Amino acid sequence: MRRSDFIFKHWVRNWPEYNKALISRGSLTLWVDEQALCAWCRRGAPRGRGRTQLSSLTAEVLLRNVGIFYYSPTFCIISAPMSQSQSEQVQDLIRRHGVLRPRDLDAHGIPRECLRRMQRRGLVERIGRGLYVLAGSEVSEHHSLAVAAKSVPGATVCLLSALRFHDLTTQSPHAVWLAIGPKARQPKGPGLRLRVVRFSGPALTEGIELHRIEGVRVPVYGPGKTVADCFKFRRKIGLDVALEALRECWRERRADMDELWRFAKICRVANVMRPYLESLE
Repeated sequence: MRRSDFIFKHWVRNWPEYNKALISRGSLTLWVDEQALCAWCRRGAPRGRGRTQLSSLTAEVLLRNVGIFYYSPTFCIISAPMSQSQSEQVQDLIRRHGVLRPRDLDAHGIPRECLRRMQRRGLVERIGRGLYVLAGSEVSEHHSLAVAAKSVPGATVCLLSALRFHDLTTQSPHAVWLAIGPKARQPKGPGLRLRVVRFSGPALTEGIELHRIEGVRVPVYGPGKTVADCFKFRRKIGLDVALEALRECWRERRADMDELWRFAKICRVANVMRPYLESLE
């Protein structure tokens, strides 16, 4: 192909910065058209004087040395392998956070494409939309709570899910119960069933405990606050569930009477809980 066939629209003058950008990107895809391959893959010795032509085998070997993962007589794709340091950094971040999102890589200067390439290599697993964990990692009993906390930042585990976490009920919820603010956007958890309730004021911010599940910090309402919430939403979960939670919480001494009264007033169910609390004294 003659030099006159190339039309340069933009000249690259900052080659060092351009090279660093390609390295940070982690991959390079190159498409070679049929005309170039036909000129490249000629067999046999050259006739007379001239430059030696490359055979198809030589071309394939050269392409594989720069990271080719597909080659055919019509086109080839060249992809530079991801640096080992980036792969190790991503694995360290997943070990530290438990569940990793692509946006979490921006603060460390790692391209988001690294997670998808590591998934193809079998190093990480995708457990939900934009959620990755290490391949073969152990799944705990409260794995769904960790996934929900990572998928819906700012939400707090409440009601049946909080009761199950504190072992205050025999119920096994089929969805993760989350509490959000009155003006928060309705969350969506692809692949995960969510039941969302809206709290406001002190009922939203009081009684929150932070627990680490699979490396993820999960906010969960404490036992006393959860019992008061169950009485507040007794029409959703049933009064029998609220009474069971109150009996188990008092029997296992997970909350004292002053704490139960305080959360009952915060949730505005003091009059509803009064006869049941007086029966415990």
